Amino acid sequence: MRSMRVLMTADTVGGVWTYALELARGLACYGAEVTLATMGAPLSPSQRREAARLNRLILCESAYKLEWMDEPWADVDDSCAWLWSLAQAARPDAVHLNTYAHGALPWKPPVLMVGHSCVLSWWQAVKGEDAPAEWGVYRRRVQAGLQGADLVVAPSEAMLAALRLHYGPLPASTVIYNGSRPDLFRPARKEPFILAIGRLWDEAKNIALLERAAPRLPWPVYVAGEQRHPAGGYMQVQHVQPLGRLSHDDVRAWLARAAIYALPARYEPFGLSALEAALSGCALVLGDIASLREIWADSALYVPPDDAEALVEVLSDLIRQPRRRARLAAAARARAARYRPESQARAYWNAYQSLAAGAVAAQRVCRPLPGSLVAHPLGG
Repeated sequence: MRSMRVLMTADTVGGVWTYALELARGLACYGAEVTLATMGAPLSPSQRREAARLNRLILCESAYKLEWMDEPWADVDDSCAWLWSLAQAARPDAVHLNTYAHGALPWKPPVLMVGHSCVLSWWQAVKGEDAPAEWGVYRRRVQAGLQGADLVVAPSEAMLAALRLHYGPLPASTVIYNGSRPDLFRPARKEPFILAIGRLWDEAKNIALLERAAPRLPWPVYVAGEQRHPAGGYMQVQHVQPLGRLSHDDVRAWLARAAIYALPARYEPFGLSALEAALSGCALVLGDIASLREIWADSALYVPPDDAEALVEVLSDLIRQPRRRARLAAAARARAARYRPESQARAYWNAYQSLAAGAVAAQRVCRPLPGSLVAHPLGG
């Protein structure tokens, strides 16, 4: 197939937005046209500018709630009807879902679904226990969506294992690592500060551990990311210096100058910000979790996510040893070369081609609409 139309979903409040744009850019090289349906929150002006730079991208914006948000299901059902109408207009050759519940629609084109993260695995990693009963609807809707996919993709082996653990056997599945463009992230003269990127309210990012460690560090710690939760609430900090939500251009400028990038995460299925930091020449100090070990191996230092003393010790040691810091930064940058956007785009393109050719789609069966969607006249 010389060209292809892809209908893709993306949220605007996390790293999936960056992932979706980078993938759309790569797919354009194959002649693919991507209709990108956004949810979660209205696009910011900087996000609109980023999207406008891409060829063969049709942007369709909404603010429907995402599955993990408070009381989302009326919005999720409305977004199902909206996506169905987009599909009737775009007539895609493949549907690429970066959401779960939409997989339960009776799609005619083959469906590729990416499990970037999920509440159940987040809860287990962050809280150390199973998600409570009130997440039962979420579990059922995610499970139904996964079963509706022709191919399930995860950004790491660790995340793929988590999906199987929490939702049972999957359809055909594979791992495709994320990628970032090296030309966008170049080191500048490194300055004596530590940088972290992540929503401050997200316990998975574990900014609270940096907040505990910061008073005992000789360098300041800056954190880029939202402090206000989409459902309300605000994370106050005293010892790290919040930068707020930055544009991608500003993120690149901060990464270029940062000597150390710290992400003591409890849960991070891939860690796109760590990849961008490595490309920017930062030494990496990461949470000691399976996914980050998988991605970075011995090119980063790791700390237990509950151990502020260990974080202080590792960061202080790197601050005292500039040669070791430089060696670690070089190792991370070399490792980052494995995760190129060209490789990511090629892997997805090949997956679309295989699905469209009928390697998996031929086994599809006609599925009825979930009961919660019957009220929506999705039509043919």
